[in-house]
Amino acid sequence: MRALIALGGNAMTAPDGSARPDAQIKAVAVAMQPVADLVADGYEVVLTHGNGPQVGNLLVKNELAASVVPPVTLDWCGAQTQGTIGYIVVNALERALAERGARRRVAAMVTRTRVDAQDPGLSTPTKPIGRYLPAADARVLIDHGQVWEDRGERGWRRVVASPEPVEILDAPAVSALLGAGFVVVANGGGGIPVVRRPDGSIEGVEAVIDKDLGAALLARTLSIDVLVIATDVEAAVLGFGTADAAALGRVDVATLRTHAAAGEFAGGSMGPKVEACCRFIEQGGHKAVITSLDRIADGVRAEAGTTVVA
Repeated sequence: MRALIALGGNAMTAPDGSARPDAQIKAVAVAMQPVADLVADGYEVVLTHGNGPQVGNLLVKNELAASVVPPVTLDWCGAQTQGTIGYIVVNALERALAERGARRRVAAMVTRTRVDAQDPGLSTPTKPIGRYLPAADARVLIDHGQVWEDRGERGWRRVVASPEPVEILDAPAVSALLGAGFVVVANGGGGIPVVRRPDGSIEGVEAVIDKDLGAALLARTLSIDVLVIATDVEAAVLGFGTADAAALGRVDVATLRTHAAAGEFAGGSMGPKVEACCRFIEQGGHKAVITSLDRIADGVRAEAGTTVVA
């Protein structure tokens, strides 16, 4: 049985959201406990992860140093955070596996995700990222080619492209590692965004890819049996924040699509997770689960969370 587990940002930061190095290491160590349980039980596991707080830290460093050194592009930010988080995850999972006497090797891959060079989002950036800045500070970054918008009293904020993931270019290498018995960490942050140029070569782009949609694409590419979206709540909820709130258990994809069309899931949080699960099932996946970090193993066994089926 193959499982792909997509770890949300809460798996990489302290409970208060801080992303200090020590806090990240501790959070990842906790997150790897249920993952190690699955591996010890014989599952073939691929891990992917968010990188929002880590990229956010790099963006602040870019801003502070912009008048001295050129800012690092978003594809480079993705590559750097994949490497750093992958290193932390490998160390933590190896320790957790050793505690269980499970002899499995772990590897992390810096992974590229191709987007369509004609995706309209690339020419019209709309996704806000990073912090608000005064106009004068934003102007320095605009002069470096970034797109910033005036948001009134709060200041200026950067907007970037968020194109659809089309192809996980390094999926064959991930598959080879799986076949060789490795647990693989791959495609963090949705993958490094790249396009294919007319001459066939690959070029990075200034964009961010939704990590959950990237996870669904990787899962379909690798013929994964169960996709698990691990987040900070135990299940998707109808009527979230109201007195009538009700957690969803087992649900077919058509019903889940109906709830989504009715506006039940917020676009910036649960919405992409629901969409990722629906896509995975609609394109041949067996089962998709949304659940909390500490219920990952139960979610794989359909004993916790929202389980989406055909």
